[in-house]
Order: sequence, then C-alpha cells, then structure tokens
Amino acid sequence: MAKIMMKTPLVEMDGDEMTRILWQMIKDELLTPFIELNTEYYDLGLEHRNETNDQVTADSAEATKKYGVAVKCATITPNAARMTEYNLKEMWKSPNGTIRAILDGTVFRAPIIVKGIEPCVRNWKKPITIARHAYGDVYKNCEMKIPGAGKVELVYTAEDGSQQRELIHNFTGVGVVQGQHNIEASIESFAKSCFNYALDTKQDLWFATKDTISKKYDHTFKDIFQEIFDKEYKTKFEEAGITYFYTLIDDAVARVMKSEGGFIWACKNYDGDVMSDMVSSAFGSLAMMTSVLVSPQGVYEYEAAHGTVQRHYYKHLQGEETSTNSVATIFAWTGALRKRGELDQTPELCNFADKLEEACIKTIEDGKMTKDLALITTLENPTVLNSHDFILAIRETLEKML
Repeated sequence: MAKIMMKTPLVEMDGDEMTRILWQMIKDELLTPFIELNTEYYDLGLEHRNETNDQVTADSAEATKKYGVAVKCATITPNAARMTEYNLKEMWKSPNGTIRAILDGTVFRAPIIVKGIEPCVRNWKKPITIARHAYGDVYKNCEMKIPGAGKVELVYTAEDGSQQRELIHNFTGVGVVQGQHNIEASIESFAKSCFNYALDTKQDLWFATKDTISKKYDHTFKDIFQEIFDKEYKTKFEEAGITYFYTLIDDAVARVMKSEGGFIWACKNYDGDVMSDMVSSAFGSLAMMTSVLVSPQGVYEYEAAHGTVQRHYYKHLQGEETSTNSVATIFAWTGALRKRGELDQTPELCNFADKLEEACIKTIEDGKMTKDLALITTLENPTVLNSHDFILAIRETLEKML
C-alpha cells in the first residue's frame, strides 16, 4: 500500500535512556513503513539539553505553538547523581515543566483499558481521566531552612512600594519553610482546558481542592472554575448532557473509589501528579496510560506518562535482553498523529492511528505482552516477549488489520 502523506509537520521531541531506544524501534517498525513521516525534530536527550544550555527545550515548545501538535519521548529530570553521570553544567529543570509553562497547558491522563488487565478497584468499569494543572504550586516553590528562633513572614511589595505582610510562624528553634504561588491567568487557562476537554470527550467533570483549609489559595481555584463555568460553559454542558461539580479533595477520593469511572477528575498540580500515578497503578501500569498536554489555545503535546526506564537501559547497554512495555509511547505517537490528521483533515492518518491502537490492544488480548503485564494479567499462559519482539508482534497484528 502507498504510504500515508502528512500535510503539516508535527513536532518530535526525542528523549532519554530506554524510552529513546523504544522511540526509534517504534518509528522503524510501526510508523515509517506506513507513513511518510513529517516531523520537526528536537533532541531533548539530557546530553543535548546540556550542550544547548537547555535552549532546545524552549525551542521545541515554541515550535509546538507554531505547528499545534507535538509528540514527546520520556526525558530525564536531573538530580545530583545525574549531574555527575552526565557531567552537567547545571541541574537543568524538568523539560516537562518548562514546556508546560510555555504552553500554559493542562495535562490529561487516562488509562488504556485492555481485557485481561483488570483494575484493582473492582467497580471501576470505565477509564478515569486525571486533568492536572501544569503550572505553579510546589513545582515553582521557594524553600528555606530556618537555622533558629525568629519570625518568618510572607511579604508582598507593590510597585508603589507599599507592603502587605502575613506572619507565617514565630520559630522557637530550627525548622523549614516553603512558599508557593499561582497566577489567575494560568488558573483560568486550566479551567477552560478542562471544560473544553469535557465537552470534546462528552464526559462529566469533577474538580477538587482543599478550600476549607486553604481559604484564599485553594478557594481562588474553586471560585475561578465556578465563575468561568457559569459564564461560558453551563449552557454548553446542559446541551451536551454532561455535568460539572466541585467537591473537597478528600470527598473526591472517596467518591472516585466507589464510582464506575468514566469521568474527568481535575486536580491542582501536585494532587494531579499523585492521583494520576494512583489511578494508573490501580488500572494496571504506568506504561498503560495516555498523557496529553492541552493549551486553551488548542495546542497539543502527547507523551508517555512514565519515566525513561533507567534500569532496563543499563541492562540494554550491557547487551542483556529487556522486556520493556512500549504501549504508552506508541499511544503518544497515535494521539499526535490522530490530532494532526484531524487538524489537517487527513482521515487516512486518523484511521491509521486508530488501527495502530487497536493492534496494540489486540496483541495483548491475544496473550502476547511484555513482562510487566504478564505478571498482572488474568489471561492464562501469556507469551512474554522482549522489547523488540513485542513491537514486531504489534506490527504483525497491524499489517493484518490494514
């Protein structure tokens, strides 16, 4: 069959370690044989980020704004050990954090449902999508160790020099303090992204914070969501037959556990980080999770929700066989290709993305899978495949479908 043509490039952000190896395998076996792949390539591997003083990360985000769609491989966020290992100039920030700040987006993560991989929560029948605010809070914090007795205050100095002060604590001994912030413009973008995504996917939207304790910070989130909903989205939600409601985060956790799923759960930045890991683990695996960053301007960046699989990479370097699950990375590509096809009105590209996802699911449901899934599947006698053979099995399934 003739290769599918792409009208507009999508931004391709390469990554690190084992996921970088999988990235190339996926392109070689599942994409370039079928698509005339048209991408603007950025190497976000840690070595290249270090060479460019992390300018490549900002450049990739700006390119995403230009083209509207990006696909990203998992990347290393360096710590002290990585500083030594990669001989870094400085401890570069999280690429995801940099990209999210530039795009001002919200991250939506949902489990990939497969027969034979059953949720730990028995009543969950449909995917639960976590909508994570992608700016501020603990990820933009300022911290200080308090060496001894003294007063710590929160101080705001206006441009005219006037000040407002709030006492944080009168320390009588050694302690620690942390300051967090957010901005209303980003919270408004978060709210609009959530409401738009709920309408796009025809799902109910829940939002939860701890406004009873955080009467200014969290309450601001609650108020902004409600104001925007009442002003811009209430009628649209009614017409779509979906609902929006707010509740406390602890009440939301209880409701989520007793629900059947099938809704979007919007969370502040840290809550979303934790709850997406909880939801993905309870549904089976972080490697079976989709993740897309959506900006209110309609820009999309697709990625895997997991890390770079460092342990498998070291085995790979030593020539040992690995059985690394590539499904989330494949679904990052299919999500980006489908969105590119939608925006460019290229239905054959959308159809290919659908078929590749179906091939992934069918391959697993036929009993061919990587070790992580074989350990938790309810299917009898699964065939455990190595990293490359699993991708080849998906290709075989895909070719039959096409």
